[in-house]
Amino acid sequence: MRAVRVPVVAAGGIMDGAGIAAVLALGAQAAQLGTAFIPCPESGASQVHKDALLAAREDNTATTEKFSGKPARGIANRFMREMDGRNAAQLVFPAQNSVTGKLRAASAKAGSPDFVAMWAGQALALSRALPAAELVARLEAETVEALRRTSEFVKE
Repeated sequence: MRAVRVPVVAAGGIMDGAGIAAVLALGAQAAQLGTAFIPCPESGASQVHKDALLAAREDNTATTEKFSGKPARGIANRFMREMDGRNAAQLVFPAQNSVTGKLRAASAKAGSPDFVAMWAGQALALSRALPAAELVARLEAETVEALRRTSEFVKE
């Protein structure tokens, strides 16, 4: 990150203060967390998505373009398994996203994870169901503690 003269925002797989401290130590100016905020009550994710996220393991994700027309990583479900196993043609984004929209909404409303696009990164197992403000406070405390431990280690 020292080779560029623009701010670098690290993203992907960052779920806790240790991850934030690591990317800062590597030269990023900031960390972007996505999956970490999905189970927060303030998140617009469906309850079925939040529940699946909190129950998932690291190996429960896969990438697909069948929901939206663009590749994205999410919790593997029936739709992903059945559609990715076919060589069926699909529409480009955003048309594919529109075609699957009603199916996704109906599945979420029914409380079924089968046809919901449950986007999530591979570090989803580190998810915590906390209000966003509490999660941010914990992330800050964890980051400060990780940086403190790192600086103590460097001094030795």
